[in-house]
Amino acid sequence: MQDHPILAQVVLGYSPMIDRERSIMATRLTVFPAKPDAPLDAAALLAAVAEVWPDGAGKVSLNIVSETLLHDLMLAKPSANLMVEVPAFMAADLAHSEGIAGLFARGNTLLLKGRPRSELPREVLPCFKHAIIDLADERRTDSPPPPGVTRQITHVQAGVRTLAEMEASFQRSAVAVLGWPIDDVLKPKGGQRQPEFTAIVELMRRIDNEESIDRLEDVLKLDPTLAFKLLRYINSAAFGLRVEVASFRHALMLLGHQRLKRWLALLLASASKERDMKPVMFAALRRGLLMEQLARASGGGGDEPMRNEAFICGVFSLLDRMMAQPFEELLNSVPVPEGVRQALVDGAGPYQPFLDIVRAVENESIFDIRDSAERLLMGEGEINRALLQALATAAQLQ
Repeated sequence: MQDHPILAQVVLGYSPMIDRERSIMATRLTVFPAKPDAPLDAAALLAAVAEVWPDGAGKVSLNIVSETLLHDLMLAKPSANLMVEVPAFMAADLAHSEGIAGLFARGNTLLLKGRPRSELPREVLPCFKHAIIDLADERRTDSPPPPGVTRQITHVQAGVRTLAEMEASFQRSAVAVLGWPIDDVLKPKGGQRQPEFTAIVELMRRIDNEESIDRLEDVLKLDPTLAFKLLRYINSAAFGLRVEVASFRHALMLLGHQRLKRWLALLLASASKERDMKPVMFAALRRGLLMEQLARASGGGGDEPMRNEAFICGVFSLLDRMMAQPFEELLNSVPVPEGVRQALVDGAGPYQPFLDIVRAVENESIFDIRDSAERLLMGEGEINRALLQALATAAQLQ
């Protein structure tokens, strides 16, 4: 990724926008000015964003926490795959009507953020496709609106943290939710959770095509449950080897193609297709990639073993939710590196500060991001570059 100077002038956070099928329909990128009064270049920000979400690629919803920067961005003609969130107070201000109308005419999806305190200008209201309503401000009930009452625009529920909150939001007719519904433990149906069916099939296909170890490893990066079961199998009596596995590549090399195919065939019949897993899987892959990039950016680049361990730590950091077991029990069956165990079981060790940054970025909390960055002696630009590189890599893998 190029070195965009604008990344040292902002603080970034992100979260998924999840539809009714639990698929990720867009990524929300929150942009805070690092210094509230400093002028920022909207075109430079769009250039950095375009490296992850180029024109014609996946959708990103820009949540710009600066009236001046957002106004300039509206006039900078962003590509049509960029969705733009406009606070209600700006939408009601005639000074921004031209920029809003221009975005709508270009095909950008516009989202009204918050409840307006006054009526929106007549020419502006039709420009908005959805309204973003925070869960704390929600007034809707599960009951349908009274007869004869229709809502002009649909709504997206923000601030969702649990599966129960997500389900309730959809019951209130939300078209999507914003947030991380991963705070509660997922309950496996019919016993122990199984890996995703599609990941197993894809891994088997790549083995049949005699693809490289790198290509096989890419599939494991997409499904941490499958990766966990692979590591546990390698350290089982059936395999006859107990060794600390520091990377997924190492695990694949130890197992070999033939034994890997046999093991996958046994899993195939019981693979899970649970849709509630999708947001957790989305988070786990990006946690691993971001922690790998943070390890690379800290302390002179970090050596390869350190980066591999940081990746495993991030990918496995939600296994307790996925498999409905505490980490202390889960990691008894797989001898992960000590630094990974310390972070996941004890909340300590060399990888815990990286995990703190990841969680702060997911929570879109500028204060927590800065606090975590200071403890690692990392600058805002380094963290932002690591985040965008991780999101770009995840998009390529998926």
